[in-house]
Amino acid sequence: MNQNTKSSNQNQLPPLRPGGRSGGPMNSRVNREKPKHAKETLGKLLRYIGKSKTLIILLISIMVLVTVADLAGPALQGAAIDTIRLVDGRVTVDLPAMTRYLALMGVLFVISASLSLVQGIVAAKLSQNTVYMLRNDLFRKISKLPIRYTDTHRHGDIMSRMTNDVENVSNAISQSIASLISSVLTLVGAFSMMLYYGWIMALIACVTIPITITLSSTLAKFMRKYFVDRQKLLGQLNGQVEEMVTSYKTVVAYGKEKQAIEDFAKCSEEYKTCSIRARVWGSIMGPCMNFLGNFQYVLIAAFGGFFVLHPVSFMRTLTIGNIQSMLQYSKKFTRPVNEIANQYASILTALAGAKRIFEIMDSADEVDDGCSELRISEINGNIRFEKIEFAYEKDEPVLKGLDLSVDAGKKIAIVGATGSGKTTIVNLLTRFYELDGGRITVDGVDITQLPKETLRKSIAIVLQDTVLFSDTIRNNIKYGRPDATDEEMKRAAALARADVFIERLPDGYDTVLAESGSNLSQGQRQLLSIARAVLADPKILILDEATSSVDTRTEMHIQQAMVALMRNRTSLIIAHRLSTIRDADQIVVIKNGRVSEAGNHEELLAAGGEYYTLYQNQFAGIST
Repeated sequence: MNQNTKSSNQNQLPPLRPGGRSGGPMNSRVNREKPKHAKETLGKLLRYIGKSKTLIILLISIMVLVTVADLAGPALQGAAIDTIRLVDGRVTVDLPAMTRYLALMGVLFVISASLSLVQGIVAAKLSQNTVYMLRNDLFRKISKLPIRYTDTHRHGDIMSRMTNDVENVSNAISQSIASLISSVLTLVGAFSMMLYYGWIMALIACVTIPITITLSSTLAKFMRKYFVDRQKLLGQLNGQVEEMVTSYKTVVAYGKEKQAIEDFAKCSEEYKTCSIRARVWGSIMGPCMNFLGNFQYVLIAAFGGFFVLHPVSFMRTLTIGNIQSMLQYSKKFTRPVNEIANQYASILTALAGAKRIFEIMDSADEVDDGCSELRISEINGNIRFEKIEFAYEKDEPVLKGLDLSVDAGKKIAIVGATGSGKTTIVNLLTRFYELDGGRITVDGVDITQLPKETLRKSIAIVLQDTVLFSDTIRNNIKYGRPDATDEEMKRAAALARADVFIERLPDGYDTVLAESGSNLSQGQRQLLSIARAVLADPKILILDEATSSVDTRTEMHIQQAMVALMRNRTSLIIAHRLSTIRDADQIVVIKNGRVSEAGNHEELLAAGGEYYTLYQNQFAGIST
């Protein structure tokens, strides 16, 4: 597949170099842009959280009870302290009252601890429910993305969004949602209790609020960009690891292990530097909030002591117990702010991850506007390419007004120099990419009018780069036709000459393949891919260098088997080995984005044109 594309949205992921691979460390530096759309991202995330209404209501109800129990503690503590009085120079204690208050405090502590346990369970369920929906929607979205998107974005980075970013969102929800709800309730409750004890003291407690807001908003500006950049760099780091693993043989073959290590170290160093900065700025918030909280505590203690010694007429008389309660409520008033500050780093990381997730989810789906009622069984396979214009990159056209007719049941070979646009024709026929101009018809119906499911199920493709799954050989062959019987599956394997090596395996057709079929040879993998296409029984067959990885003898057997497979079936064959297409009904030569010449093997050789040159060069052993 030609992947010489640029990212249509370069602020999402780094563009790939030609061939679909990432640009490596050269592209590892992220743009230091100021993060945008934080409110929009938060809104989308909250909508996902809001889908678990029952859990949210239950969590809020529990948090209200926990907060009430928590706020009742200082009042009972103050009342217990006030049972100790100094009367005529003697200390007296109202033991029954103190015992009652202490007993109530004990009951409240037990209730609060029990409810906190339930709260943790509910918060975990809320977190996992939200992430479950988010991850499923993200995976569903990825399955609907255009081929252009996956061709132009690093696979490792896409996987990082599915794993690391989703996990960060999960951690933030489980740790922060309950904390945020508790913080709001505690702030309101603590301030209300301080108003009850004395409005002047409540106002004194609010002195630090403007400072807190100013400081936190200022620090947030510095913190947010580093957390966003860190997530981007983590995605790029994963992309390099994925590229190293998939290209390991090539790296070793060229002795590039040292360079690969150095390139990874550069990207890892940048990630480390960004992470340190993010952690440093994230760590500053907590101590600053703690300092302001302690400063508020000192203010209340000082003014409270003053008002105890010097009562004022417009304020209720304060006792030592009242002051103790006020000090406790001031701590509870500042604690939520401190908790939020301490979790701010986690929240920013989650928002940065959510932003990257929603970037994928907000991307346009693959266009499928086909509304034709033509059924697969009704397709004959007459294909027409009319004045096709297409470019992977703007101003660099690959096809320039190409015209091509393929009659049903015919075997058409497409040849040409590398980069001439042979595989592009296949990409456009299967609608992996959309046309820039012209149109393609199947049996006279524009393929844009055919539902993609109908179009693609009528086509079977055998690519040069085989794609197998970590499953049994049986299921891999049946991938395009799961309802096929075992007899049909084995017949397809025999036709593709794959049955010989399969039956030699210890588990035969039940042999489980490693990732990408790596426990088979390249030739064996290609035979399985051909067997899959045979079983699919398509109306249109596309062979893109389908026998390039098998030996000449096996290729000969496959070619003989293909004669039966391609009979009465429209076949498009892309090949560099011109000897394999001599019996094609028509050979089409592509040059400069157009059909240069067309005819059968003898006609083209007699014409002495482009095909003649290609054939002579190949026959002479010259690489083309």
